[in-house]
Amino acid sequence: QVQLVESGGGLVQAGGSLRLSCVTSGRTFSMRGLAWFRQAPGKERESVATISWNGGSTSYADSVKGRFTISRDNAVNTLYLQMNGLKPEDTAVYYCAGSSAYYTPTSRRMYEYWGQGTQVTVSS
Repeated sequence: QVQLVESGGGLVQAGGSLRLSCVTSGRTFSMRGLAWFRQAPGKERESVATISWNGGSTSYADSVKGRFTISRDNAVNTLYLQMNGLKPEDTAVYYCAGSSAYYTPTSRRMYEYWGQGTQVTVSS
């Protein structure tokens, strides 16, 4: 069994920053790629950023490129998302997710493990 627990969400003004964390526990060796997804009210859950098992490869949604940075520290089983230059359209529930695939997918269907989510609200 794998557990993922996010933290770090909150309310911030436009232009501000937040750092999300996701601590993984349990059978973490079952996961290789990790990712952050987000879901705004009335919208589908979308990929924000992904990172390979060793952190050597990352990918970002076009909407967050240059503003968000994904990283992981395998020594402490933690995934991070540094979010700078936040915009009101970044408001959503942010989820961390883990995949057992041998590549790092962007499709949510390839992620078997999910956290409970953390709310990020950006005011204008």
